[in-house]
Amino acid sequence: MIRKPIEDEVLRSHIDSLPEDGRDVFLLHDGTIRAVVVQGTEVVNQMRANHNLGILETLVLGHGYLAGGLLASVVKGDDRVQLTIECGGPIKGVYIEAWAIGAVRGYLKEVPIPIDKPLESFDLSPFFGPGFMTITKLLEGKKTPFTGQIMLKHGSIAKDLAEYFLISEQTPSVVSLSIQFDREGRVVGAGGLFLQKLPGADDAHLEELEMVAANMPSLGKHLSEGKTGREFVETVFEKSNPQHLESLPYGFSCPCDRKRFSDYLGSLPKDEKQAILAEGPFPLELHCFNCGSVYPFEKDELDTLLQ
Repeated sequence: MIRKPIEDEVLRSHIDSLPEDGRDVFLLHDGTIRAVVVQGTEVVNQMRANHNLGILETLVLGHGYLAGGLLASVVKGDDRVQLTIECGGPIKGVYIEAWAIGAVRGYLKEVPIPIDKPLESFDLSPFFGPGFMTITKLLEGKKTPFTGQIMLKHGSIAKDLAEYFLISEQTPSVVSLSIQFDREGRVVGAGGLFLQKLPGADDAHLEELEMVAANMPSLGKHLSEGKTGREFVETVFEKSNPQHLESLPYGFSCPCDRKRFSDYLGSLPKDEKQAILAEGPFPLELHCFNCGSVYPFEKDELDTLLQ
């Protein structure tokens, strides 16, 4: 993957002043509720730079990347999770892939997202419209992936993800995704929270936490002030006696590289190779949809690869 530079010096300085992105896992209410918090301000900004996104696109895909960080906590080892949204609204769709180790990548199907008038709020439901959310778990050692799907009900990745866990996996959950912009449209804080009921938990405890989560301060704003996700959970859910279990990595990463694209070019049918050599364009630029990386191939290099 090629990381495009974050060229805004004010933003770069702000990111450098923040704690490193990551995930923290807790148990609440004597081990009956599992909580995961992800702080991902740099991840969202790097995603924005790589995909060259505006504010609306950053908000939508940023929510997807944060959701990917949370979903990475429900698998282990070399397992990975794919979140796919296909919808009839202007967004058209979102694709996210996350690994248990905390790596996440993904893209929007429509960039830029067409809008008829300036945004009046960050309510994204009109941009999603009717559609489906699909969660696919690719588990190590399993020949067949586990897939579940629901119809979009809320037009919000966070709320529909909680709906998915309730309907498809019968696990009551709370999901919150938060991105804080400054007045110039910079992402200055980004994070997500995932609460999930464990077997034997009292329904009243999750209902209580749902109320707390509905009225809690903005996680994105909290993180923009240089505080950590761990501090957020330990403060907001203090009465639930949070027990910190572990800290885990989280980052924007894609396994694409120049060699993979070179191998792809070398595997093309002979007629396609000849057409490229005859017609160009030069340099030939190959794009990775998942991370926005661009790999240019000059004519001399193509002569060697394609003959």
